[in-house]
Amino acid sequence: MHEVGIIRSALDTAVRQAQAAGASRIHRLSMRVGAMTGVVPDALAFAFEVIRQGTMAAGAELKIETVAVSCWCANCRQEFTSEDLLYECPQCRQTSSELRNGRQLELVSVEIS
Repeated sequence: MHEVGIIRSALDTAVRQAQAAGASRIHRLSMRVGAMTGVVPDALAFAFEVIRQGTMAAGAELKIETVAVSCWCANCRQEFTSEDLLYECPQCRQTSSELRNGRQLELVSVEIS
């Protein structure tokens, strides 16, 4: 389960930022997870519940925003979302080779006090 390593890294970053700001507690971590990352949000949340214990984030909440796959159609000059791995434009049926969203995996914000 690579979600454990991902959340451990995110929490380590959050703790460093909180300590640098002179905070004593982390209240919330917000993350953005793209559909193409292979990260399972429920597994990430479960890992967070375990990893946060004994840290300054012990009572913290994890907010996960899932980012859908979106592609660019050069033919139609428009962005479109795709539910499958074919990345076919719904207008012209051309296959897109430009993935614009869906690969994000980022710690967006940390709420501290």
